Amino acid sequence: MLAVISPAKSLDFESETPSIPATDARFPVETDRLVSAASNLSKKKLKAIMPVSDKLIDLNHGRYQNFWTQPERHAIYAFNGDVYTGFEAKSLGEEAIRFAQDHLRILSGLYGLLRPLDRMRPYRLEMGTRWAPRYKKLTDFWGDKIAALLSEDLGREGSDTVINLASNEYWAAVDGAKPIAGKRVIAVDFREHGPDGLRFNSFEAKRARGLMARYLCEHRIDDPEALKAFDSDGYRYVSGDSEENRWRFVRG
Repeated sequence: MLAVISPAKSLDFESETPSIPATDARFPVETDRLVSAASNLSKKKLKAIMPVSDKLIDLNHGRYQNFWTQPERHAIYAFNGDVYTGFEAKSLGEEAIRFAQDHLRILSGLYGLLRPLDRMRPYRLEMGTRWAPRYKKLTDFWGDKIAALLSEDLGREGSDTVINLASNEYWAAVDGAKPIAGKRVIAVDFREHGPDGLRFNSFEAKRARGLMARYLCEHRIDDPEALKAFDSDGYRYVSGDSEENRWRFVRG
């Protein structure tokens, strides 16, 4: 069984991290092509495909201009968004992190599919970007490659089940691809009670995805049914609101 999460826009390449041997990301040719193409973009063109502030354009333009001299860090410690606040990698023991290396994957616009201990450099390139070398959008550039590698990893684990904890934007790089056809994909939906009934809270849902990924690694779960016992931060599985491959967890 593999769980899949999204990356984060926010990064941390400064704080101290545990000393654990790193692994290499597995799409070096594709990453090199993307970096090479991005490094040739002017700031104006970069802003056209990346609608962010001028300050962030300056930062990321500089990153691509000097990409191969940028510092490296394990992916699981480099990302610093809401999902990773929930996962809280630095407080996990080495055994849990090594379990994550085998059972957790991070979708990435630049690296394709990362394992937690894969090295990465700071970047910003969202999967929904409508740009890629020789393609109109990034998902077309990746094609079936990410799904094929995910399928290989599933085979290595002797499983055909994916726990989808990724956003729709990132799962689009896998969804519908031939290599993943026939695999069981369980989508997880997090809700909370509000004054007008159940509601979706984007921030809390992202954090809950990280909490579930952490729960999976802490408890060394390789049977999807065991995930129904997930109860971090008050969440509970609601069978009446769930389907075979779409599970709902509610809190409050």
